[in-house]
Formats: sequence, structure tokens, C-alpha cells
Amino acid sequence: MSKKSPFLESIRKEIRLRGYSIRTEKTYLYWLRHFIIFNRYKNPVEMGAPEVKNFLSYLASERHVSTNTQKIALNALSFVYNKALNQPLGELGFKLANRPRALPTVLSVPEVRSILDNLAGVHYLAVALMYGGGLRVSECLRLRVQDINFDRLSLTVRDGKGNKDRVTLLSPTLVDALKLQMAVARVVQRKDNAEGVGPSLPNALGRKYPTAFRQFGWMFIFPSTTLCNHPITNIICRHHLHTTVIRKALKRAKQRTSIHKNLSCHTFRHSFATHLLESGTDIRTVQELLGHNDVKITQIYTHVLGQHYAGTRSPLDSIAEQPAHYAA
Repeated sequence: MSKKSPFLESIRKEIRLRGYSIRTEKTYLYWLRHFIIFNRYKNPVEMGAPEVKNFLSYLASERHVSTNTQKIALNALSFVYNKALNQPLGELGFKLANRPRALPTVLSVPEVRSILDNLAGVHYLAVALMYGGGLRVSECLRLRVQDINFDRLSLTVRDGKGNKDRVTLLSPTLVDALKLQMAVARVVQRKDNAEGVGPSLPNALGRKYPTAFRQFGWMFIFPSTTLCNHPITNIICRHHLHTTVIRKALKRAKQRTSIHKNLSCHTFRHSFATHLLESGTDIRTVQELLGHNDVKITQIYTHVLGQHYAGTRSPLDSIAEQPAHYAA
């Protein structure tokens, strides 16, 4: 299936007309391509609910995807048929994915400190922001100058998962480092502005406000080292750092520690939530800071802590502090 197929491009256009994010566009087109390949390149216009049901059941029974992954595929195909093609799918009755959700990997406070001690510059600042505010790596790198509130020690995450905005915490320990990084970003912006370019702007804002790229508030905190073409307008601009920059730095940092857990950038968001709950923060507050729609999602961290059985003692406790037959 060619990436430039007329059908896929028509769906891409429909996604953009409805103001969906670039991330959503990529995700929907990804699953649409897989759906077409699964059905041996048959045109989706000639298919419908039976084919969608078979595909979703295949993801559950053959690919063994998680429930969330199956839901994402369903959302993509529902958009195509219900909105773009105006061919409502109706009740599908497909096989639900039942792969159990694994507990998230969480670092202890000393382990977080160990990782941060092996990072420097923008790598340190990005990971510290993720841990300090519960940010996803993409949310962290998309931060702009106007999203930082030093007076209230807060960060505004815009267009997060589910296209939602939220406000989260900014640790006062990062204020000086953030101001230094903003000064670096300011130098980059001035150089770009002298050449008639600037930071990439969301949606149609660049057309509505042609000089907005000159305003410091729109500059990314973590600007990319190179210029690129905007994926929608094709205008030359400067985007933020790519997520792989932080992932690679994190991998190198882990290699210099004694940590053997499988960690990723998202581990610091998990650790943020777990450590807040551990310190006595109300779960509803943690839910708001993370941007979860349902508190049930946030409750996964109480399982990490063992709070779902808080107060329960092991029967071994009433016998001995340490088994007598164990020799250290």
C-alpha cells in the first residue's frame, strides 16, 4: 500500500479538516494501513462491519494485543467509517482483547537520583521535568516558553493525550536550569528570526498570525538542532527535540548505574505518581496531575504500593521476624 495512495490521502485530509493532532493522524493511518493489508489490499469502501470485526478479533486472538491497543485500532477504523466514509459500523461484537495489564515499572527515589546523577544539560532537565511533573516525554519536549509559570511553579501541558490541556507541578529546584535553557532557546530563536523562520506553530495559527513565530512565548524550551518542513504547511521551521534524543541519553545513563529494571521515559511518570501516593497525596490530586479521565486508571499505582491491601499482615509475622531455618 503506497503511502501516497489517493484513499489514504483523502483520510489524512479528513483528519486535518477536523483538527486532530499530528500524533492522532499518524496513529489512525497506521491502523488503517494494517487493516487494508490484513484484507489483502481491498479498498475499505468495499468493506464494512464484518471485515472490521474480523480484524479486531484477529488482533486479540492472533496478535495478542492489549485492550488499549485494540481500542486504538477500533477508534481509527470507527473514524474512517463513521465520519470519513459516512458508513456507520453499528454494533460489531468482536472478540475483546484480554491480555492482563502489567504493573508499571517504578524506580525508588535513590534509583531516580542515580539516573539523574548520570545525566547533564538538556537530558538532565528533560528527565527531571518528567519525574517532577509526571510528564510524558512528548509532553515534556513540546513545552513552550508560555507554558512555564515561575510564579505559581506550574507547567501547562497543552494538547496532551485525548487532546486535553492540564496543569501540573514545576519543582523549584529546576527554576534556574529552566531559565538557563530558555536563554539558550532565545538565542536560537533570534538567529532563526533573522533568517525569516521560527518555531513550528500548532494548526492554522501560523496563517492567522503570520508573525507569531517571532514571539518568544511560542518558542520551544527544547528546540531541535536542525530546521525542518512543517508536516502540514510545509513551511520551514524549527521543531522541538525528537523523543529519541532523550531515550538514547536515558539508555546511556542507565548503563552507568546498577539498575537492572526495564525502564523507559514513561517510567519517570509512573515513579512520579507512585511517590506522590507514597507521601500521602490524595489519589484525586494525582489523577488531575496525570490527566487521567478515570480514577480507576490512577489506581494502578496503589497496586504498585500495595495499598490495595494496606493493613493486612502476613501470617508469618505472628510466628517470627525471620525464619529460624534460614542461615544468612
